[in-house]
Amino acid sequence: MIRYALFASALALALPAGAVAQEVVPVRAIAGTRLDVVATGEVSRVPDIARINAGVVTQAKTATEAIAQNAQRMNRVIAALKRAGIEERDIQTSSINLNPEYRYVENQAPILTGYRASNEVTVRFRDIAETGAILDALVAEGANQINGPMLEIDKPDEALDEARRAALETARARAEMYARATGMKVARILAISESAVAGPPIPYPMMRMEAVAQDASTKIVPGEQTLSVTLSVTYELQ
Repeated sequence: MIRYALFASALALALPAGAVAQEVVPVRAIAGTRLDVVATGEVSRVPDIARINAGVVTQAKTATEAIAQNAQRMNRVIAALKRAGIEERDIQTSSINLNPEYRYVENQAPILTGYRASNEVTVRFRDIAETGAILDALVAEGANQINGPMLEIDKPDEALDEARRAALETARARAEMYARATGMKVARILAISESAVAGPPIPYPMMRMEAVAQDASTKIVPGEQTLSVTLSVTYELQ
């Protein structure tokens, strides 16, 4: 016990004064009425980033042939992307698959007919206006599977802060309305919490290659995307 007491005393001396004893700041009690308000702020922005999955699907009698043909065509697709100005950091392999294919006949064992290979990359387009022309080039170079586009805002923080300010203004106006209706005034804010941030990328259906191939001027229309923030604000009314 004596050793423990000595160790504790030495430890207390070694620690900074602030670590041994912290000043306790008293919290002012609520003197009036508590009011909880939930408000949502929204802003709209034009998406400036598009993500598209572009892939190559090949079929052959052997697995080696299917993979080799697929690799050749995918190399052409990636080369076309780079020629179009897409940086290497914006091209990422998302999936590679090789599957056997069978023919099924009633009351017979499945018959192996060949292999199907697929390779897919996720491409990020920083200039949405060029997306359609690049898609057409990809199809010409052998891409036969495209999913997307997924449209998003590259740097949403500024827009989300604007939505937060709008939500706070709405919450304050609502609190003022309740205060007037009850013959009181808004004294202060007791707490603010952010409960929801909404505005995920907008997915579009898969684009069929037949339609893209027939139209030499594929268009991507970005439209607008809405970002929203929901705040819970607690006021004191007096």
